[in-house]
Amino acid sequence: MSKKPVRTASSKKDRDAVTMKRVVGLADTVARTTLSGREPVIHVPTRALSNTVWDKKHGILRMGEARQERELFNLNQAKVFMQTLLHSESIKSLIEADKTLSLRAMFYKGLHTIAGTKEKTFADQDESDAILEDLEVTLGSLREELHIFAKKAGTMVGNITIIDTGDEIDCRRMGSGGYAIPSIVEPDIIQFKKCDARFVLHVEKNTVWSRFNEDKFWQKHNCILTEGGGQPPRGVRRLLARLNRELGLPIYCLLDCDPWGHYIFSVIKQGSMSLAFESERLAIPEAKFIGLRAMDYDRCQLTDDVQIALNDNDTKRAKQIADYPWFKGHRGWQKEIDRLLSNGFKMEVESLITKDISYVTETYVPERLKAKDWLD
Repeated sequence: MSKKPVRTASSKKDRDAVTMKRVVGLADTVARTTLSGREPVIHVPTRALSNTVWDKKHGILRMGEARQERELFNLNQAKVFMQTLLHSESIKSLIEADKTLSLRAMFYKGLHTIAGTKEKTFADQDESDAILEDLEVTLGSLREELHIFAKKAGTMVGNITIIDTGDEIDCRRMGSGGYAIPSIVEPDIIQFKKCDARFVLHVEKNTVWSRFNEDKFWQKHNCILTEGGGQPPRGVRRLLARLNRELGLPIYCLLDCDPWGHYIFSVIKQGSMSLAFESERLAIPEAKFIGLRAMDYDRCQLTDDVQIALNDNDTKRAKQIADYPWFKGHRGWQKEIDRLLSNGFKMEVESLITKDISYVTETYVPERLKAKDWLD
């Protein structure tokens, strides 16, 4: 399967113009309100479970209509009001300079002590990151459109050639380290040149990815192999979504048998609650979970050495996940979570090494794929 690089020079210019208009529009609204003698207020969509809507028809989470107000003259909201405008100004300057900054750099760009006080603009990066996410939903612009990127936290190898900012990269020739998936993987940055792969296998951790890469699983089974360092960052999720939608590649997820593995799959498949506004871009409703399963303790004849006892937090999380609308009506997932809880223990994919060093690559995954033994 071949794919010509997408021409995006003009689309990036147009995108920047739209984002700039929204940023300036936010500032203009505040200025006009102030000059008219009224208190300036910024309306920010609520990023919470309470404002998340399950779109069953399309199989994704969407953000609801709830909004929260940030008032300049409200002592409890004045700081976040100021922080919002401070980061807005930084975003404007980035677009004008046609440059990007990391989340960490944005924290430092906006960090200073307010004149006449000992108060700093941001207490830490978490506070800064939250404001940037609020700006995404307020402006209706993605983080990439704000010229902001996060650290790299994902790897890819396999039968695909891509163009990354003009450089041709053959992911078949990436050695033991693989191609580091960047934070921004939009079509103006990453284009798909040639793809012969039949599917994508996404694994939870780099340790498992390394096993598959060393065993040349992607070569033997004609696929692309990715990992996201646990909870995959947006760059990895976006790349998986593009591979699925633009190239038609099935996405199979090999994750741990625990509530956190189940949650990771939920985020990949349906989207996340805090970033529901991005679900159409990130979620992959057709994604499939191929393991590790609660039944595998008996099916694979594993020993009690691999058992990791569920703690109270694990049990609570498992029950919460079972109650998600997209899992609640799914008989397969209800059975899976019930079995996990009745077992009383969780298992990691790495536990399969107790069978054989390459059992997961040579037996477990090939058998699951051949039998179409997965949860969707």
